[in-house]
Amino acid sequence: MIIAYSNPYTGNDFGQFFITFFYRFYQFMTGQLQWKELVSDEIQLLVLSGIALASALVGSFLVLRKMAMLANALSHTILLGIVLAFIITRHLALGEELSQGIDFRAMLIASVVTGIATTFLTEFFHKTARLQEDASIGLVFTSLFALGILLVTVFTRNAHIGTEVVMGNADALHIDDIGLAWKIFLGDAIIIILFFKEFQATTFDIGFSRAVGISTPFFNYLLMILVSATAIGAFRAVGVLMVLAFLVAPALSARLLTNSLKKLLWIAMGLSVLATFCGVALARHLLSVYDMPLSTGGVIVCMLVVIYIVAIILSPNRGVLARILNQRAVLNTIGTKKAQD
Repeated sequence: MIIAYSNPYTGNDFGQFFITFFYRFYQFMTGQLQWKELVSDEIQLLVLSGIALASALVGSFLVLRKMAMLANALSHTILLGIVLAFIITRHLALGEELSQGIDFRAMLIASVVTGIATTFLTEFFHKTARLQEDASIGLVFTSLFALGILLVTVFTRNAHIGTEVVMGNADALHIDDIGLAWKIFLGDAIIIILFFKEFQATTFDIGFSRAVGISTPFFNYLLMILVSATAIGAFRAVGVLMVLAFLVAPALSARLLTNSLKKLLWIAMGLSVLATFCGVALARHLLSVYDMPLSTGGVIVCMLVVIYIVAIILSPNRGVLARILNQRAVLNTIGTKKAQD
């Protein structure tokens, strides 16, 4: 027997959303609210928070290694792995209808393989075929992404996988997706913690890494595997097109606010969760007040951009406001010297 619970967030504006959320959180912590009673807004919030944390963690190293464009390629080419896993597990292996769904383990393996292939082919064309790095990335990701689109069109035309993978659908998230998102985050976090010194060395000092025997290519591939797994966890909620913003925007903002790697990681994760909370609340506000059903993932990406713009303005060392204040201080100093002369 399935029990349907009414959504207490219906009709809430931005402020009321947070009041309702913290009240229900209190109920949950005191045992008055059961896990199975979570409603769609809370499921979206928990899933997207897990995705945001995982993306900010691995994305920070992508940005610091100047591999954001490769991550962009990877976020698109995993579509090929997802579709191949869908076809193989549901059509060839099991002989079932394609509309049954996707086996997550097969999808993860196929997407990781696709991610490694993307990285390898990019390196191959760059170093062996002597293509510029940006040209190599563009050639590989457009080719593999186009192949994925063709396979979606040919083999899954009666399924929802095409729209769901490319654009995401936060409204279709299930309570089981919460566990998946947070398992991916914990997996990323454990690997980053275990190999933090190696990631740090290969990010900032490749020469030192080689001298002490740390393989930079190995940790590049390991990072690509983490990115692939994170993108897989994100595709149902935000799709393969918007996941790049989750990967790079928090790190770009955090880099403006600190020069410490550890602080950068914490700030990036904090900003990503802040954008998630505000994005889900704003999406509910727009639906309640203006009857505008917008993509929750899209609203969160917009919030990430807003946070980045604020960081550009308020950055203590490189921000617009700091530059203006420094210029004024210099002008005041010059004016004072001239007055004294």
